[in-house]
Amino acid sequence: MPLSKLEVTSVKSKKRVGRGYGSGKGGHTSGRGAKGQKARSKLPLYFEGTAMRKSLIRRMPMFRGKLKFKSLKKSKPLILNLKHLELLPKGTLVNLDSLIKFRLLPRDAKDFSVKILGDGDLTKALTVALPASKSAIKKIESAGGKLVKSEAAAPKAKVKAKVKAKVKPKKK
Repeated sequence: MPLSKLEVTSVKSKKRVGRGYGSGKGGHTSGRGAKGQKARSKLPLYFEGTAMRKSLIRRMPMFRGKLKFKSLKKSKPLILNLKHLELLPKGTLVNLDSLIKFRLLPRDAKDFSVKILGDGDLTKALTVALPASKSAIKKIESAGGKLVKSEAAAPKAKVKAKVKAKVKPKKK
């Protein structure tokens, strides 16, 4: 067997920064450049120099505690396709409790919302009490099932407030 056909058996070790010249990335400054704040310690994510007057922290509302930089958006709903609902027996009421009972969703799914999408076919008549996409609704109804409006399934109605602009007469 020629030497060029042999398999490589050695694995290069990871570079350990700041552990001397023999480490591959080391020595005097360890890849941090020369002097300055960035060379000495870590900077916080929100650092913008010394300009405190217009800094991000001043512009943010006052959230306190560990999670003050966490997004305030609600998480996306858990998605369940129609092909998964095919595992349920005929005539089942499909809601969060029944999906957890039949182990289609984990136990901690009560903390999230669930939406049914129309991927796959449905042959059983089921009563669905969860939000569903248009294609899923069409397939559920064609299989003989029906959709029940529940409190969790119904989207909250957005109330539009009419604001009348106050017009001040111009002084001449």
